[in-house]
Amino acid sequence: MSSDNVTPETHKTKPERAFSVDTVRRRSEAKQSKQNRIMEAALTLFSRYGLGGTSIDQVAELADVSKSNLLYHFNSKEQLYIEVIKRVLDVWITPLAGFSEDQEPMEAISNYIRIKLEMSRDFPEESRLFCMEVVQGAPLLSDELKTPLHDLVETKVSVINAWIKAGKMKRIDPYHLLFSIWATTQHYADFAVQIEAITGKNLNNKAFFDETLNTLYQLILNGIKTQHIDD
Repeated sequence: MSSDNVTPETHKTKPERAFSVDTVRRRSEAKQSKQNRIMEAALTLFSRYGLGGTSIDQVAELADVSKSNLLYHFNSKEQLYIEVIKRVLDVWITPLAGFSEDQEPMEAISNYIRIKLEMSRDFPEESRLFCMEVVQGAPLLSDELKTPLHDLVETKVSVINAWIKAGKMKRIDPYHLLFSIWATTQHYADFAVQIEAITGKNLNNKAFFDETLNTLYQLILNGIKTQHIDD
């Protein structure tokens, strides 16, 4: 038989295996859970030792994953650091989006102060990492600071100026008002060791938290109230 009459065997490719919706969901949740565990471990170490003082091996050990598995999810220590710091920034700026022009300024600002102090109590590592990055000149966060944070602050400055124009609060520089709130509330996370060394207390002590919050209310709210607004 002539070779011209031989029909080449057709090679069939093996069909891709189809996974059920539940299987895909479970795998996605497991992947997300592992990434979260890695990022929590990275947050703990980065907030203590910074980027330069933390190794991938240390993060992997604390997260209880292999180094190769960690690098499957995050291809470098720098990428992991950036992802952690972006998550921190998201957590930190979210409360700022909370107040709007249709609210009463004293209520909105007092709520903001309370939430920021609660965050210093509940997320101290995030605060310290953010502080460390900014003190170092924010080399890996400058774009985030110049866009999302900057734009959000500008909208809230407009809200505060509208309150001032409506006679609902004293004429005060909105930027410095926000800076003062950040400085006073975040101090209790960033300098927690110093505060506890002096007072023997921290924000997890309810009485100390309430005392701190009431003092900040007096310092900040009394400084921006117009005379016709009752205490």
